[in-house]
Amino acid sequence: MSDTEIQQIATDIAGGRPPMVWFTAAAVGVPEGRSGKVVEIGDRSESDFLRVKPTGSKDVLSFSPTEVTLTKPPRDKAATASPAQPKSTTRKESTVTQPSTVTTSIATPPSPAPSPTPVVPKPVAPAAEPAKPAASTGAAKPAAKATAARAKPKAPEVTVTLTGTADGEWSVDVVSGKKKSVRGLPVNSSAVAQAAKVLHPEVAEVVAGILEAARVVQESKVQQLQAELAEAKRLLEELSD
Repeated sequence: MSDTEIQQIATDIAGGRPPMVWFTAAAVGVPEGRSGKVVEIGDRSESDFLRVKPTGSKDVLSFSPTEVTLTKPPRDKAATASPAQPKSTTRKESTVTQPSTVTTSIATPPSPAPSPTPVVPKPVAPAAEPAKPAASTGAAKPAAKATAARAKPKAPEVTVTLTGTADGEWSVDVVSGKKKSVRGLPVNSSAVAQAAKVLHPEVAEVVAGILEAARVVQESKVQQLQAELAEAKRLLEELSD
């Protein structure tokens, strides 16, 4: 999102018209393509200074300009058109069931033709058999309801994002449900290495490579600073003489 768009958002908010935005793939904790309204612009010295209220949520979350856009995604059009299809499908099913009922009533008259041999015991046996499934089905429904009632409570989803720079600086973001609980918390490199070893050998290998590259960068900086310090000391000695 450009500075011009951010200025436009600020103008709309000042005029009492919170603008609609859509979340990009970079948004943390919110699905891509979901909409929301910018209700406030915070301190721009922070990375997440846009205060956005997602559609259908009561929470106001903080996002960076890369996580939202003023351009509406094209796939929203397909999403708004899709609900019309189930209605037409339901109507078709209702018209199909009526002919099937008619054919059933027409097929039943031929059966009374072979009535010269009425047997009374035959209706008794089928009548007794359906009674068994009815009893078992009735007993199964309370058990299914009890199982569903136990399975209702769910813990909120938690997303932990670990970010590292080429200079060896690490930070962590934590999103609990739809709320950013922790944002940009600095983490020591040694702690990152220890956590990677505990998680999985492949994770530890990747993190070790990143830490090694950062160490090489820092060593190069130290050597450069030492050379500049030595040169400054030499010039200072010449000036002292």
